[in-house]
Amino acid sequence: MVRVPEPSSSGAVVRAMPSIRPRPERPEQPVEVPPHGAAEAASTPVVAEPASEPPAAEPAEGRRRGRKAGRGPGLRERRRQQTRGRIVDAAAELFAERGFEAVSVMEIARRAGVVEKTVFNHFPVKEGLVFDADPPMRAALLDAVRRRPAGESVSAAAGSFVVSAVALLGSPEAADGVAQMAKVIRGSRTLQVREREILGELTDALAELIAAETSSQPGQIEPWLAAHAVLGLYASLLELARDRVLAGVGGPELSAELRRQGRRGLALLQFGLAGYAKRR
Repeated sequence: MVRVPEPSSSGAVVRAMPSIRPRPERPEQPVEVPPHGAAEAASTPVVAEPASEPPAAEPAEGRRRGRKAGRGPGLRERRRQQTRGRIVDAAAELFAERGFEAVSVMEIARRAGVVEKTVFNHFPVKEGLVFDADPPMRAALLDAVRRRPAGESVSAAAGSFVVSAVALLGSPEAADGVAQMAKVIRGSRTLQVREREILGELTDALAELIAAETSSQPGQIEPWLAAHAVLGLYASLLELARDRVLAGVGGPELSAELRRQGRRGLALLQFGLAGYAKRR
């Protein structure tokens, strides 16, 4: 029987999909927001400071040590993350309204309330506003392979991870992002090319791990064939998810369909293609 593990949270899986960019973490402390970011500020939690006696003065050396130890990101980093979040949100809104190709970086900067140079500081290429340059999918997939138990094949471990991950695109947390990005990506040749490049890079990374683990000789095709099969399953399920979401299917129905189709695909990876599509 094909094993499909349950991920601990849908959030982790959403971050693993190369076509869905999560918002950066929002700071817990109040941060000054310019007037143009009023709507964003309204959604940022504000923590009231409890009334208390002012603390005794701390020696300068102690303050420096406290900053080094750190209780989270510093003010500069929080502001950087907030700016990055506004840029991502502005880009997502504009891409959804008019499509990726029709929106300029200058327009994104204007809506986010920053200058164009700031956008490029965070995202050197425009496609980076949609796809992570190094998607977390890479680390998660390779980790699933490295941590598989004795007796489990690479295709079973990697394929199970892929099926489990894509099935969570039907979760409430992912639904809006999947539908929005499906329209944006399918409306942009540039993004489609970049997504194929990312899938190629993931395939290469998995193939190299398999080759190293199996001590394959240069030129052996098995690691590359196995990697292509796994990432082919991933790409097929991702496109199916987009098809179904755009057709109005979502939630548990979508998750069940993706899991069912994923199990069928994984069974082919597990047991071979010898009996598939024989000429009669």
